[in-house]
Parts: sequence; C-alpha cells; structure tokens
Amino acid sequence: MLVRRARDWLDQALRDLNHAKSDLDGEYYEWACFSAQQAAEKAVGIDAWGYSVWILLDNLPEDLKPSEELIDEAREIDRFYIPTRYPNAHAAGPPYVYYMKRDAKRTIEIASKIIKYCEDKIKEIESK
Repeated sequence: MLVRRARDWLDQALRDLNHAKSDLDGEYYEWACFSAQQAAEKAVGIDAWGYSVWILLDNLPEDLKPSEELIDEAREIDRFYIPTRYPNAHAAGPPYVYYMKRDAKRTIEIASKIIKYCEDKIKEIESK
C-alpha cells in the first residue's frame, strides 16, 4: 500500500460511502450496495488496479493484511460489483428488484469496517 496518494483515495472512498448512505435513504438499494463496494475498493486499492476488494486485501503485504474475517466480508461485498447494475446479470427483471434494505445496510457496514481498517493503517504508516 503506497501512502503517496493514500489520502486522496481515502477521501474519495469516504465520499462514495456517503453516496451509498444517500442511496440507502432514497431506497436505491442496488446503488447503495454498488457505491459501498466501490468505497471499499477505493480505500484498499491505493495505487493498485483491480475491482475485487477481497483480492486487493489478500494481496497486501503480510504486515498490512487484515484478519481473515475482514477478507471474507470483502468477498461478501464483491458480489455487488456487477449484478447491481446490469439486468442481464439476473435471470429476469431489473437489478433493483433483487436488492433489499438489509443488503444495502450490510454492505455499508462492511465497507465502513474496511475503510476504517485502511484509515488506521495509513495513520500507522504516516506516524513512522
């Protein structure tokens, strides 16, 4: 994890998380899930390429790698990257009919944990 632009990525991640919360309030649950996944991805993907939050977390150096529990939660939110946006990701119907308030809340909860983890690691590195 490179710290050079870490604050920029983290700031955008926090903004995306706020967007997810607005989508939750507006009952756009599919977009809340996607925005939360994006927030987590940006928090972890500092100077890295990829869309899978769990792979980004799992590929961190050992001294920065989170618990297996957090990596598993990242797997959970990665499921919202594509199907929340594309009708052909489901057998029938538009994406919004597949996502509920509990999905959005859970995804925001996990993204918040991942962002907090990254923020703490960035602070730790900056203090050295």
